Amino acid sequence: MFFWHNLGPLIHVEQCLNSTTYLSIIDDQVHPIMLMAYPNGDGFFQQDNAPCHGARIVQEWFQEHEGDFTLLRWPPQSPDLNPMEHLWDEVKRAIRQLVPQPSNLTELDSAIHQAWCQIPRITFHHLVESMPRRITAVLKAKGSPTKY
Repeated sequence: MFFWHNLGPLIHVEQCLNSTTYLSIIDDQVHPIMLMAYPNGDGFFQQDNAPCHGARIVQEWFQEHEGDFTLLRWPPQSPDLNPMEHLWDEVKRAIRQLVPQPSNLTELDSAIHQAWCQIPRITFHHLVESMPRRITAVLKAKGSPTKY
C-alpha cells in the first residue's frame, strides 16, 4: 500500500491468498495504518476485483468499518486503474538491473524490500495526481483501453 505521504510496509504472504488471509492482512495491517494515516476517516482504499476481495466476509468487514475510510468500488469488468501496478513495475525494473540476480527466495525477498524502499516519493505523488486524468480517460473511452 502507499499514501500521498509515504509507502506502506510490504506484507509477505507465504500461503495462497484467499479471503481469510486477505481479511487478516486488512484487519491486522492495513486498518491500523489507515487509522493512523487518516484519523478523520478521510482516506481512500482501493483494491482490484480479485476474488478474495469480493468475498462475503471481506465485504462485511468493510461495511463494519465504513466510517474509518472509504472503500472505492469498482465494477466487475472495470479496466485496471490500480496505481499499485506501476509501483510493482518500478520494483521489477530495479530487480532486473541487479548483478548478480537474486538466487534464492531470501535474496529475492530482500531485493524486493530494498527496491520498494528506494522508490522516490515523486513517483507515488505522480500516481496519486494522475488518478483524476486516468478515470476521465476511461470514462471518455467508455471503458475501452486508454493510454494509461
